[in-house]
Amino acid sequence: MELRKLDDFAWELPKTGDMRVPGRIFASEDLLRPLLDEARGGQEWNALEQVRNVACLPGIVKASIAMADIHPGYGFPIGGVGAFDVHDGVVAMGGVGFDINCGVRVLATPLSAKEVGPRKEELADRLFGGVPAGLGSEGKLRLSVEGIDDVLVKGARYAVGKGFGVPDDLRFTEEEGCMADADPAAVSVKAKQRQFRQVGTLGSGNHYLEVQEVVEIMDRAAAAAYGIEVGQILVAIHCGSRALGHQIGQDYLQELERASRKYAIPIRERELVCAPIRSPEGQRYLSAVAAGVNCAFANRQVIAHLVREAIAPMFSLAPERIRTLYDVGHNNVKRERHQVDGRERELLVHRKGSTRAFGPGRPENPEPYRAVGHPVFVGGTMGTASYILRGTERGMSEVFGSGIHGAGRALSRSKAKRTWHGDKVLKDLAGKGIEVRAHSARGIAEEAPGAYKDVDLVIQAATGSGLNALVARVVPLVCVKG
Repeated sequence: MELRKLDDFAWELPKTGDMRVPGRIFASEDLLRPLLDEARGGQEWNALEQVRNVACLPGIVKASIAMADIHPGYGFPIGGVGAFDVHDGVVAMGGVGFDINCGVRVLATPLSAKEVGPRKEELADRLFGGVPAGLGSEGKLRLSVEGIDDVLVKGARYAVGKGFGVPDDLRFTEEEGCMADADPAAVSVKAKQRQFRQVGTLGSGNHYLEVQEVVEIMDRAAAAAYGIEVGQILVAIHCGSRALGHQIGQDYLQELERASRKYAIPIRERELVCAPIRSPEGQRYLSAVAAGVNCAFANRQVIAHLVREAIAPMFSLAPERIRTLYDVGHNNVKRERHQVDGRERELLVHRKGSTRAFGPGRPENPEPYRAVGHPVFVGGTMGTASYILRGTERGMSEVFGSGIHGAGRALSRSKAKRTWHGDKVLKDLAGKGIEVRAHSARGIAEEAPGAYKDVDLVIQAATGSGLNALVARVVPLVCVKG
């Protein structure tokens, strides 16, 4: 596993063997070193080998890409990006994963840290009581198994139509909260049965609801476009398509495995099973993913409404004054148009643990953000800063308009549980003035700040490479976990 250094934040895995394109890793030497150690040590599940495996898939364009927060995933590495020609490329289940359209919605409030700080405990209790979270939690949007089909087709628009939010929320949601070509018939009855009570729930694992203070602005023009300033209170909602997305992944792992054999596509890792984009199996999977995407948009839309219900009465606010800053996903596959070798091409772009980060001028961006690019939300940990970035021209040309999505795990969940105790983590965070509410002490241990990479190093690599640009730094005041 020898890499060629291109610059301080870019490395190439040369094209060898069955690779159709080279690998391209955008990371610092400090971030890359442990990945190389794992690969050279023969660790079976390592992210760099996954970069190589993705580079072997038919129709891949330009490079198999890994962002600065890269770590092992199923099939694709987390932090992986792969773009495929729509005519002769494939769609791969591992390029999306099991938590379809897991993403972040950030709400911007008119409140200041001075107003919220003295009432943090009360606010934490209200959010913990008002937003369903944890394994098996049930939401307030009651649906029949049949009725969930409307959610899968309409996404966040369905929730807004039922009174959960305001129309302007859709304007500041990726795809305006609804991805086209969703087909509920491509989603199994079992997936729907697992989900119809879970719309509007936070879930568990690394999902969270966090009240944040803006402590630093680095790009005044972008911050002005986004309407954020130092001292302002934001609320970040991180979750996805819940049980439905997971079941879609399980169902199509089997279906695409059969397709891989049918179309004689060599598979180097089980979760890289795939089908030609134009095949019936490929189209069916894309329709199911679009339904999962819409489910996740509806889920975050309902949670945003519940957050407004918790916060607005506390501070005598009209709920609509808590506005959607932006909502963007990071486990997705989409048809997009990009410049490749000086020519515009239609591509199917997989982003696994990578956020869409479209830069200035792209028509997909909301009009108020078009001159600067839309916001990209990078979660740190319960005990560290998070960041708001934006897309750049270099990011558009080098990584198909993609960005990092978080710090990236440094330790597995099992290792984290052996290293930390939940009660001790909570005590340490309380000592830093961070109010945490959680449904599981075990979950807190799994999500201990030390289980993640240093988010500042990841940000340095993402922005040092020129792929993303810094806008603002935020710190946690309140965190709700499943």
